Amino acid sequence: MEMTQSMVMDRENEGGEKEKGEESSQENGRLTLADGGVAEKGDPKVNSGGGSGGVSNGYPTSTAQSPKEGAGGVPTGAPRTLVVQQTSLDRPRETWSKKMDFLLSVIGYAVDLGNVWRFPYICYQNGGGAFLLPYMLMAVFGGVPLFYMELALGQFHRSGCISIWKHICPIFKGVGFAICIIALYIAFYYNTIMAWALYYLLASFRPTLPWTTCSNPWNTVNCLRYLSTDSNVTWTNTSTSPAEEFYTRQVLQVHLSPGLHQLGSVSWQLALCLLFIFTIVYFSIWKGVKTSGKVVWVTATFPYLVLLVLLVRGATLPGAWRGVVFYLKPDWGKLLSTTVWIDAAAQIFFSLGPGFGVLLAFASYNPFHNNCYKDALVTSSVNCLTSFLSGFVIFTVLGYMAEMRKIGVETVAKDAGPSLLFIIYAEAIANMPAATFFAIIFFLMIIMLGLDSTFAGLEGVITAMLDEFPQLLSKRRELFVLGLVCVCYLGALSTLTYGGAFVVKLFEEYATGPAVITVVFLEVIAVSWFYGTSRFCADVNMMLGFSPGLFWRVCWVAICPIFLLFIIVSFLAFPPEVKLFDYIYPPWTTVLGYCIGVSSFICVPAYMVYHLLTAKGTFKQVRASRGLGEENSSLFEKPDQHQTALCTHSASLPPLPAFDEPVIQ
Repeated sequence: MEMTQSMVMDRENEGGEKEKGEESSQENGRLTLADGGVAEKGDPKVNSGGGSGGVSNGYPTSTAQSPKEGAGGVPTGAPRTLVVQQTSLDRPRETWSKKMDFLLSVIGYAVDLGNVWRFPYICYQNGGGAFLLPYMLMAVFGGVPLFYMELALGQFHRSGCISIWKHICPIFKGVGFAICIIALYIAFYYNTIMAWALYYLLASFRPTLPWTTCSNPWNTVNCLRYLSTDSNVTWTNTSTSPAEEFYTRQVLQVHLSPGLHQLGSVSWQLALCLLFIFTIVYFSIWKGVKTSGKVVWVTATFPYLVLLVLLVRGATLPGAWRGVVFYLKPDWGKLLSTTVWIDAAAQIFFSLGPGFGVLLAFASYNPFHNNCYKDALVTSSVNCLTSFLSGFVIFTVLGYMAEMRKIGVETVAKDAGPSLLFIIYAEAIANMPAATFFAIIFFLMIIMLGLDSTFAGLEGVITAMLDEFPQLLSKRRELFVLGLVCVCYLGALSTLTYGGAFVVKLFEEYATGPAVITVVFLEVIAVSWFYGTSRFCADVNMMLGFSPGLFWRVCWVAICPIFLLFIIVSFLAFPPEVKLFDYIYPPWTTVLGYCIGVSSFICVPAYMVYHLLTAKGTFKQVRASRGLGEENSSLFEKPDQHQTALCTHSASLPPLPAFDEPVIQ
């Protein structure tokens, strides 16, 4: 496919030597001169005065002298016109069909299952309404600046999380590979939670929900149906609800596995559910953002409709006010605890989701002059408000459960994670009027929340690989996506066993969290300190027409690295106590968890060593100087430029915009 783009530039014929070394982001091109001649890139005949210069794609800026000019046809020093015509054999980069496709995709990615179950639990555990103060501070000074930075990087360089480093600092390219491995680990366990929700959804199409009675084959003698109408029933410490036994003994079948050392067989029911989930995922992303951008109109908006319905229903339940008071009642003394600030930082970081390569990928399909600053503020605000709204949805129902059982809300809300949804909330729904209807829409909402995040996570990997290996994969996207989905499904088989819930917990605690925080820390350091905040702000100014203010600069240079380092150190100083149901993870599982986490992060130092060994020039040159072009890492400027070592910066000008966009003057 051949496309051309023309720019008309008026240049004064100035003497002196031009700045050298600017490189092109597009390799194929030619110059069409004002006299009708054609010069290939680098043709010496287009240079005058012995100097060499370049326009945005590395072409000479000085015009050729035609014979007429030599005869006096054009006075020396008079303005002359140079028409630069670019011909590219590369396929044009895909773009979003509509701006709303992009916004819904980002919102769908940021708003996931963690907003529904984790935020309400973390909020009440850390002081209720008082927790909102550290949460907002961490969002303003840490989460949102990182969110904005990734959107701007992806939009300016139009690259995935691997190939973008050739524009920023090539020695950090291992960060991109680490992000892809982390995304695969997430796909191994995250979709299993949707398979559980699909199992619940299929089981909901019954007049009587199966987790409301104790007369099923999977129930034990400890099963007790405990409702407010059953005044003669006494709840004891050994009692289990029908919802708990349905979740642990029928869906997970965790009672058949003694622990991680013996996972047991694969549950064929869950295997079929997960196969259906991955089938939906494949046909939603196989064609790129053109198809996924349409799917998110349903998967990103439907959860908000369900949340509003459940909020109205929960607010009308008896005892709902008890849950709301428990959720929002501030305990200001909690703010003196370091744990509260750690939880606030971790929650906002994992809620907004920088560092997973998704924001880079999504933004790379935007028009060059799209206002990503406004997008960052809007989508991050929607994400935080959704978390806050989910707290009301959850705690109105928890208050109802506490009222029904005649116990405190803190007793009902003792469980976090999936148990909060699949046991407590499922049981509350089962005891409502029209229980079947509410169960269907609730678990359908859970599936759609998960699908959005899966679309985004895999798209981050796909974009990164297609940008890094365009000759091999660009025309084989469908096959590559099919292979990626198959790998994710095979990797998830361990989570479908009888002890699969233990594997999910292990991946969640160790495989992704610490690794991705460390990766983002290196990313911020590379962009702010190596690439340079001034250079990055100039890039943003070129796109948006205004430069980020002092607040954003300070956040990127100092506050965000401190924010991320604070989370990393706190995790190392206070490792989580991993426990699921009655199973306490033995010490060897901690070692296993750290090994899984390091397996992704090891890409960063490994690529640094590879880069040092393969870079041209002596080690002293590589260490003391910086390269000039994307392909000329062996070229170095003078050491007195005070630029960061080991970085190969791209030219100051960006890649050419899409052909339907105005050309940057």
